[in-house]
Amino acid sequence: MDLRKLKTLIELVENSGIAELELTEGEEYVRISRTSSVAAPMQQMYASAPQQAAPAPVAAPVAPATPAAPEGHVVKSPMVGTFYRAPSPGAKSFVDIGQNVNEGETLCIIEAMKLLNEIESDKTGMVKAILVENGQAVEFGQPLFIIG
Repeated sequence: MDLRKLKTLIELVENSGIAELELTEGEEYVRISRTSSVAAPMQQMYASAPQQAAPAPVAAPVAPATPAAPEGHVVKSPMVGTFYRAPSPGAKSFVDIGQNVNEGETLCIIEAMKLLNEIESDKTGMVKAILVENGQAVEFGQPLFIIG
């Protein structure tokens, strides 16, 4: 497997929320995994909890607070890859906040494994928010745009 491709896959795992990635191409097989830095402190916290007669329910970790997104239709990423707002560096963005878009109009490009995939709007309306930065790694199902 190409060293650049391996490096890209490692960066994808580091920048995303996934813990493990397995890929098979022909006879080549790669498995990349990472350990969560959150797991160790949580184990220590549970070990130091006092004994109780009945076990208390454990609360799930709270995600960092994020600003409230505008109401509307959410366009989500159909794949894992790198988000680009324009067809090439220095070119005008496909869409901007406040711009009206029609169903089927290209909103962005997601690069996955050296393939550029145009992501189209599945609703007609106005772009209320762009939730991802240009060049940022995105995950499957991650919200990209809000259209109202």
